[in-house]
Amino acid sequence: MKLKRDAVFRQVGAKIMYYRTVQGMKQNDLAKKAHISQSSLSKIENGHYDSAISLDLLLDLAEILNIDFTLFLTFNETEQRQWHTAPPGK
Repeated sequence: MKLKRDAVFRQVGAKIMYYRTVQGMKQNDLAKKAHISQSSLSKIENGHYDSAISLDLLLDLAEILNIDFTLFLTFNETEQRQWHTAPPGK
């Protein structure tokens, strides 16, 4: 179960990074708007945080990025297959 959870956290973080980058927003700018530290956002985007992201924070990030928050939580078949494979380096 932990492997699946870690993979989902990495994918959610990658999606946040993707939508931020597509909009030309710097990490520091998104962090400020979301009222979190740049360090925290970096950890989220890289899937290296110790606890779950709150739904409240996901809603805030989606609103700031002007996207539907479900985009962070919708996974295609390829992404779902990654839940069952070990992350690189582990």
